[in-house]
Amino acid sequence: MGWLQAHWYRKTIVSFVLLPVSWLYLAVATLRRTLYRVGVIRATRVPVPVIVIGNITVGGTGKTPLVLWLAQCLQAQGYKPGVVSRGYGGRATNYPIYVTERSDPRQVGDEPVLLARHGACPVIVAPKRALAAQKLVAEHHCDVVISDDGLQHYAMARDFEVAVIDGERRFGNGYCLPAGPLRESPARLRAVHAQVTHGVPRTGELGMRLQAVCFRSLIVPDSKRDLASFAGQRVHALAGIGNPGRFFQQLRELKIDVVEHVFADHYFYRRQDIECGDDAPVIMTEKDAVKCQSFADQRHWYLVVEAEPDPALADKVLGFLRNQKLVTGA
Repeated sequence: MGWLQAHWYRKTIVSFVLLPVSWLYLAVATLRRTLYRVGVIRATRVPVPVIVIGNITVGGTGKTPLVLWLAQCLQAQGYKPGVVSRGYGGRATNYPIYVTERSDPRQVGDEPVLLARHGACPVIVAPKRALAAQKLVAEHHCDVVISDDGLQHYAMARDFEVAVIDGERRFGNGYCLPAGPLRESPARLRAVHAQVTHGVPRTGELGMRLQAVCFRSLIVPDSKRDLASFAGQRVHALAGIGNPGRFFQQLRELKIDVVEHVFADHYFYRRQDIECGDDAPVIMTEKDAVKCQSFADQRHWYLVVEAEPDPALADKVLGFLRNQKLVTGA
């Protein structure tokens, strides 16, 4: 966590000094959303329902596992979903880009590759997400588009919004960037269709947990170990995610002796970053693993997790889609 982010979860002299900038940020963000809402700035609409899964804070809240869960849920109900992403951290120059399990995370971003490797549905990245959505409809005949993040990307019209909340850190000190972690005011949550809390939900929120499933080898993906296999062992734990502490705690709950190695969110690893100086096992998140596979060895494993949201979320989404079909006659 950078020095500034360290001030986002408490009120300090630094956050107070930055408050005027925070107020300006909030004013601009509110004005921008208003201009889109009243039609002064036109959003691009695609001819199928668009579901956005995002948040109002900076950092990881469990959005990508929830996107994967929703894609699989929709497929089980006979829909043909596709996923769009900005491809944060990717360095490609030509968009939109269709992402496969063999795509280079340095070009398209880590989270899109993670989604593609699970093979749930087609994944396309583009900074202008509407272009990616149009490509999914035109070339892959998707009948639902899911946006991984993008709650604030108002240039793409959306039909259903899910805001994911970190149940531990919530909204930090309550300030907008750069004084705090907020991208928009918490009042923005009143407009979304569902609030999903990774952790213990509060009134009006649906709960979600990330359930650990197994450990998988980076160099032999079909090789897996059960959750008890590292119990009692000292391991190096690597995390380049928004909330690394949650990952480390999850390993400790599995009775693992954890040596923490924290990296910036979306960090692109080098070989020396995962060489921890001894022969102890190295465990990382799957998001980190997609960037390390090409130079990993037999010591390196990642923890497989699956999102388990409140079943009411599926009811909300599927009910909405059924109503959309009734309205459009599709």
